[in-house]
Amino acid sequence: MKRTVFTAALFATTAMAGAVAAQDYPSEEIEVIVGYSAGGGTDVMARTVAPFLEEYLGNNATVVVKNMPGASGQIGVTEVATAEPDGYTLGTFNLPGMMARTLDREADYDADSFTYLANVVNDPNVIVTPGSSDIDTMEKLVEAASEEPGAMTVAMSSLGGDDHLFLVKVQEATDTEMTVVPFSGSAPARTALMGGHVGMGIINLSEAVNFLDDLNVVGIASEERSDLAPDVPTLAEQGYEITNGGLRGFVAPDGLPEEVEQKLLDAFQQAFDDPEFQEAMISTGNPVRLTLGEEFEELTQEQLDLATRIWENTPWK
Repeated sequence: MKRTVFTAALFATTAMAGAVAAQDYPSEEIEVIVGYSAGGGTDVMARTVAPFLEEYLGNNATVVVKNMPGASGQIGVTEVATAEPDGYTLGTFNLPGMMARTLDREADYDADSFTYLANVVNDPNVIVTPGSSDIDTMEKLVEAASEEPGAMTVAMSSLGGDDHLFLVKVQEATDTEMTVVPFSGSAPARTALMGGHVGMGIINLSEAVNFLDDLNVVGIASEERSDLAPDVPTLAEQGYEITNGGLRGFVAPDGLPEEVEQKLLDAFQQAFDDPEFQEAMISTGNPVRLTLGEEFEELTQEQLDLATRIWENTPWK
């Protein structure tokens, strides 16, 4: 009996201590690890979000961004996965890239290594052709690609990323076969496209909006038209129910205390609801779409399932 009472008291004390700790959270500096160099899209996203997290976490929160570039983001996300789950180490999380790295190389993390907080950016893929091309609709693109399988060349930034997975979806939906021309990044891929060296390209909307006078944007892979390019039709409008994009969000190590997790989720929601946050994100080229907690985890699993299917059928390395 005494042991039962003691155990119950210990449990209550521990729970109370956890609640107090969560109430005091954050009581020290929060570090957000970015697995890419300063100035890149993910880094800009993190630095744009940071002051809003500080505001809505309260307790005079301080959020600092630490860049740990290398291995296509793998070094940084591994650091997050193996950190203490106390709420003071968060990290950016890019999809599908972070999950693709668990397929094409050795990784010290998997989908279960994280507490999923918030995906805040969905940068939809767009199909683009050179401005000199007469291919400016999906109907014309499918017709051209169908004439000679493999003749249509496609510029994209890398294999195993959102561009690559999107192309697979397009080929499956249109029953066409195209030839990938991978580049080291979206900028050189776009340059080759604008020079007419490839037939089409797949990039993200944010990478196309400043070049609309030099490119034909055939369609956008989003559920609705984007405010960044309201004249660009969705693929669904043209008869192809395809959505895809580059996702950027935030995770913590697995095992984050529930009270701390909830406080972070609330802060992300409040930031999203703030018009100044929306304006700041759009001004930095980050199309905002919030996905929280369990839904973010489910989104990650969907991306992993798709990447796994493609890897097993046509490995990119």
